[in-house]
Amino acid sequence: MRVPINLANEPFRRDRPLLVASFACAVVLVVLLGVLVFLVVSERGRQTETRAAVAKLNADLRAISDEQTRLDGTLRQPMNAEVLERSLLLNSLIQRKSISWTKLFADIEGVKPDNVRLIQVRLPQINSRNEVTLDMEVGAQNPGQVIEFLKRLQNSPLFGPTNLSRSSPPTQNEPLWRYRVMVSYAQKL
Repeated sequence: MRVPINLANEPFRRDRPLLVASFACAVVLVVLLGVLVFLVVSERGRQTETRAAVAKLNADLRAISDEQTRLDGTLRQPMNAEVLERSLLLNSLIQRKSISWTKLFADIEGVKPDNVRLIQVRLPQINSRNEVTLDMEVGAQNPGQVIEFLKRLQNSPLFGPTNLSRSSPPTQNEPLWRYRVMVSYAQKL
């Protein structure tokens, strides 16, 4: 029978694989540190370029705003006020004339069911964002037909959400249910 006896002061350990693995990890970490330093330096350079571009755009914006203020001041002078009012009036008339009634009625006809009547369309309203709002009155034999028309309007890409403002039941003189509908209209101006 053999008994293993180690008479050395320090027993033998296998540290070489651990040292090689530690050295390899250290090399990988140094390479990653180099990559991160490179990315930070390049990003800092891009930030400098971006700041310069933003500063240039802000300077351009200030110059344009100053020019706009100067031009507005010139237009608001008493001798130019009449020309300004006339140009605003002409611009609003041109904007109203830009709505094609033929296209408007063709688009409504495309979504309107056969059993719904278009009784009245008031002058379309145009807001400051050039969005057109239609105010119209429709009639039908029963309310379900108008509900179908409202669903078709909302599902159409040319019309937006609808707003039903009032309704009136049939009378002796008018055998139709009448509804006043407001809807946004996406005609290009």
